[in-house]
Amino acid sequence: MAVKIYYEKDAPIDVLKDKKVAIIGYGSQGHAHSLNLRDSGIEVAVAELEGTDNFKLAVEHGFTPSDIKTAMAGATLIIITIPDEAQAKVYKDVIAPNLAAGQTLGFCHGFNIHFKYIVPPKDVNVVMIAPKGPGHLVRSEFEKGGGVPNLIAVEQDATGEAKAIALAWANGIGGARAGVIETTYKEETETDLFGEQCVLCGGLTSLIKAGFETLVEAGYQPEIAYFECMHEVKLIVDLMYQGGLSYMRYSISNTAEYGDLTRGPRIVGEQTKAEMKKILSEITSGEFSKEWVAEYQSGAKNFKRLYEKDYNCQLETVGRKLRKMMKWIDAKEV
Repeated sequence: MAVKIYYEKDAPIDVLKDKKVAIIGYGSQGHAHSLNLRDSGIEVAVAELEGTDNFKLAVEHGFTPSDIKTAMAGATLIIITIPDEAQAKVYKDVIAPNLAAGQTLGFCHGFNIHFKYIVPPKDVNVVMIAPKGPGHLVRSEFEKGGGVPNLIAVEQDATGEAKAIALAWANGIGGARAGVIETTYKEETETDLFGEQCVLCGGLTSLIKAGFETLVEAGYQPEIAYFECMHEVKLIVDLMYQGGLSYMRYSISNTAEYGDLTRGPRIVGEQTKAEMKKILSEITSGEFSKEWVAEYQSGAKNFKRLYEKDYNCQLETVGRKLRKMMKWIDAKEV
C-alpha cells in the first residue's frame, strides 16, 4: 500500500483560525507546539503547574499559563504533551470531567490511547500528530521557515472534522512544510517503542557499553576505549543521517567498510534478531506497557536503580572527564 503524505496544500490551517487550542504541558513538545501555533495565528492557551520551571518558561515566552480546566474551556483542540506515564491519571482526574462533546483530543504519541489507559467518550475526536524530532528541533526548524516531518493518525472521528483538525495542527507547527505521513495509533506506538528499545536507545547503549567493556577488560586504556566506542558514534550516525548506510560506507575507509560488512553481522545476527522479535511481541501484547505502568505506579524503584548503576559506570565517569577537554561539543552533564 502506497504511503500517504500530506503537505501544506492538503492541510488548510483555516480550520483552527479563530478557534482556541489548549496545550496541556509546556515541556519539550508542549513549548514547541505552543510557540509555533501562536506564530501561525492560532489562539493558544497553555496549562502548566504553577511554580514549575516550565510554568516560568511559558511566562517568559509571553503566555499566561492556567490550570487544565481553564485552558480546556471552549477549546476546539486539546493537545496533551505531558509524559506518557502521567497522562492516564491527569486525564481521569481533570481532563475527562471537563471534556465537552465535539472537542478534539490530540496526542503526540499513541501509548495511552492504543493500550487503553485512556478511553475517551465517543462524542469527541481523538487524533495524533507526532513530530519525528524533539521539541527544540520542531521549534528551530519552524523558525528557519521549514519543519520536521510529522505522523498523523485518527483514532476517533466524532464530528467528521477530526482529520482536517489534525492536519491544520500539523500545518500550524510546520510539519506540513516537510510532509505529514499517515499512520495509525497502533503502528506509531508499537514501532516507536520497538525503535527505542531495540535500536535507538536500548540497542545502541548496550552495544556501546559492551564494546567499551571488552576493550578495557582486554587491557586497553579506558580513555582510548571511550573515543572508539562512544565519542565516534556521532561521526558515523551523522553520515547515516545524511545519506543512509551507503553514504556512510562511501565516506569511511575501505578497511572500515570491509570490517563493517564482514564483522557487523557477527555482532548483530540471528540470535539478536530473535530477541528483537521477542521484544516486539512484548510490545504488541501489551506486556511492556503493563510492566512500565506498574513500575511507575510503584515508585519506579527498579527504574531509578538501573539509571544510577549506569550513571556511575566507568564509561560515564571516563566520558565526563574527557568531555571537559572538548569545548567544541558543548557538553551537557546531568
